[in-house]
Amino acid sequence: MVIFALESSCDETAVAVVRDGCEVLSSELFSQADMHALYGGVVPEIASRNHVSAIGKLCDLALSKAGIKKTDIDAVAVTYAPGLIGALLVGVNYAKGLALALDVPLIPVHHIKGHIAANYIAFPELTPPFLCLVVSGGNSLIADVKGYTDIDIIGRSRDDAAGECFDKAARILGLGYPGGPALDKLAQGGDDSLFDLPCPVIENAPYDMSFSGLKTAFVNIVHNKEQKGESLDTASLAASFTRTVSDILVPRVIAAALKLGHDKISVAGGVAANSRIRSDFIKAARANNLSIFIPPPGLCGDNAAMIGSQAYYEFKAGNTADMNLDAKASMDLSSLCGEQI
Repeated sequence: MVIFALESSCDETAVAVVRDGCEVLSSELFSQADMHALYGGVVPEIASRNHVSAIGKLCDLALSKAGIKKTDIDAVAVTYAPGLIGALLVGVNYAKGLALALDVPLIPVHHIKGHIAANYIAFPELTPPFLCLVVSGGNSLIADVKGYTDIDIIGRSRDDAAGECFDKAARILGLGYPGGPALDKLAQGGDDSLFDLPCPVIENAPYDMSFSGLKTAFVNIVHNKEQKGESLDTASLAASFTRTVSDILVPRVIAAALKLGHDKISVAGGVAANSRIRSDFIKAARANNLSIFIPPPGLCGDNAAMIGSQAYYEFKAGNTADMNLDAKASMDLSSLCGEQI
């Protein structure tokens, strides 16, 4: 089954052609990072306008590189929630028009389920059940993946997402946007024990997380040094910050996997590209005799291949949509699993 997939939930315009859920025939991406770097973060209106100008050309490029014609497409898939509403609407409306013109099924895909599905592309041998941490700029949650479309959320951030904290920390240090890769690079030369940063525990919710206190503590350290005119070991602060984020994420995922009886864990989302977090997860998994799956960095960030992968399983489950499909800025994952859109 050949699925033509579109992803436009934030500032990346992405198009891919995926066969049978795991074979990527083409995957194209137009990044707006340089444009938004001027403002220190994503500007929704700019993102939407650039999706409009890029999506048509990107679709033609994806078809060309896949070596197929539009008539070879069996279904069209699109991210419809959650994300920036204007950005989502560009992808949803383009997908609806294409599906209507080709008279093929339209498959709506939840963005988080797409991130989980990136693992199916990188590791075709991975099958549910398993536990997955999805950690990105907009989400930090632990998912019990019971089946390809049957997923329960057992833990989540009570406030900020880990990726948002990385971007904020990088911006405070003048590293620009996106901040995650720059902060990762800076941390390589630092002492991760130099700064003591908060690692909160949520009472009666062992798998829930909180990052707002960590972000505030980081900002206060930088401002305090600036006000006193003192030098700041930015590499060690970055290393300490990254170690603390890892200390929040890794033990919760390991504990949840052992509690639920899973022998496989995976990590997905943009923050999964961080070298320290990847390393800590691999070490912890091995220490607890768990199989660990983390996609290569190219599949961690937003991309359309992951949407095409998840769409294959959504179609098999009968989850398709008609021309009334609308974009949703927010939508809880647990509420829609196993239900037809």
